Amino acid sequence: MYFSWKLHRLARRSRSTHPRSQFTMEKKITILKMGSLYPALEQRRGSFEDYILKGMGINKDQALIPWVYRGDDLPAYEQISGVIITGSLAMVSDRLDWSEKAAKWLAGAVHRRIPTLGICYGHQLLAHALGGEAANNPKGWEVGTVNIYLPPQAAHDPLFNTLPLSFPQHVFHRQSALSLPPGATLLASSALDPHHAFVVDGCAWGVQFHPEFDREIQIFNIEQERKMLIQQGLDPENLLATLQECPTGPILLEKFAKLCLVK
Repeated sequence: MYFSWKLHRLARRSRSTHPRSQFTMEKKITILKMGSLYPALEQRRGSFEDYILKGMGINKDQALIPWVYRGDDLPAYEQISGVIITGSLAMVSDRLDWSEKAAKWLAGAVHRRIPTLGICYGHQLLAHALGGEAANNPKGWEVGTVNIYLPPQAAHDPLFNTLPLSFPQHVFHRQSALSLPPGATLLASSALDPHHAFVVDGCAWGVQFHPEFDREIQIFNIEQERKMLIQQGLDPENLLATLQECPTGPILLEKFAKLCLVK
């Protein structure tokens, strides 16, 4: 189902002989594009923002998509109803200028209680922006389809409360949120990452897994990084054989889109 942000025309007639017309655009969800994927995959399937839009059920013209990693300006808070931060091939711990600028902006968005969702790199950046720590996971790479486990408190979270206690999700990351921000509530974990999801102030969520990925995307990612995975002691053939479809991903994205519409 597609959500629509409609353009409303508000016509005001003054007592003068020159009536005035005013146009206003409802706020949009902004997707902060923090990086690109492999060119061959993007030619075939698009990039992070395309998968996220599909999962949320909205069109590209219903969103603002600044390419943050290329220096695009961040939108004014008054323009937006929600924020999603994409994944990236960069590393949060490198403290790149564009990333640090986005971190400060994200802290301002959360302070204003704008619904925010960080995915993978975005999850780590959000943790960093709010006072946590993102760096290499001492347990190493987490790749493929893994089981995600929810603690009891997830049942009270508006984004996670309808998800099963355990479900498969796609992952592909070396870094993690090693420590969560002060006051954060843990919402999910996996065998290799104890901080797979969190929420701060009931409005800012981070998820280390990729709710926007499907099995075909993961097959491409693993094949593309086959040599690196072998060097890291992982078995690409086993990773490919154990990939699953993950229906909870679109559910989570669609729920987030609905939260952004709540006034």
